[in-house]
Amino acid sequence: MSIPNGLRFWKGHGTENDFVLLPDPDGEIDLTAELVRALCDRRAGIGADGVLRIVRSAKHPESAQYAAEAEWFMDFHNADGLVGEMCGNGLRVFGRWLLTHGEAGPGPFMVATRAGLRRVTPDGDLITIDACRPAIGAPTRAIVTGRTYEGVAVDVGNPHLVCVVDGPDTVTSLDLSRIPEIDATVHPAGANVEFVALDQPPVDGADLHVVMRVHERGVGETRSCGTGACAVAAVALRRAGRVDGTVAVDVPGGRLFVRLDGPSALLTGPAVLVATGEYAR
Repeated sequence: MSIPNGLRFWKGHGTENDFVLLPDPDGEIDLTAELVRALCDRRAGIGADGVLRIVRSAKHPESAQYAAEAEWFMDFHNADGLVGEMCGNGLRVFGRWLLTHGEAGPGPFMVATRAGLRRVTPDGDLITIDACRPAIGAPTRAIVTGRTYEGVAVDVGNPHLVCVVDGPDTVTSLDLSRIPEIDATVHPAGANVEFVALDQPPVDGADLHVVMRVHERGVGETRSCGTGACAVAAVALRRAGRVDGTVAVDVPGGRLFVRLDGPSALLTGPAVLVATGEYAR
């Protein structure tokens, strides 16, 4: 594999869902699946759940149509090398990089993604993104170590399968070291699979409080999933007989807040840059 000389990278995370960021404003890096896998390798590479290439919308064929509304395109790739449509935690980290480098802000700004335009709003240590309202679809199921968990398909610009389980102990005890078995007729391109315990004690003024773990498509279990939190919030609110509201979502990497309000799903959480360097092998 040919590695570009002096490939500058940054490392960041949102509730410990971590990413390698590659500043590439003019779209010059040949970001192959092989290079993505090498960067994300936690033993032989930098280590991450995915790669975020920072490229001007006008310089990428998949985002040129958005150039008049969003200067920057989040070129997101999962750790397995395949492109992803949308990543909620990744978009907050992407926004943090733009803010830190004076490429956006201080107020709200738009970023182009493969799922369309997304609004990013900074608020000190926190960043809020509008992930767009999740669309709840067909009932389906996931099988983990031979046990079936009933769930529902949810579209947040990328595919999810949300399974409600009987309590936080079940969430904690699940073995997510292998890919859950899902119905390929419902999710032909795979899905992020969330397991959630509802009805947790009230916290921080949220209307609902839930606990979640996730197995991400193309990655494995991750410490957090922003779009997954949005999917879970939509299911939790529906189960509670509500249309809109705020849901606190506890994940292994911390706490996220999702507010469903009309057509929006506002995802709020931390976004941190932790390191920078050059990659060469």
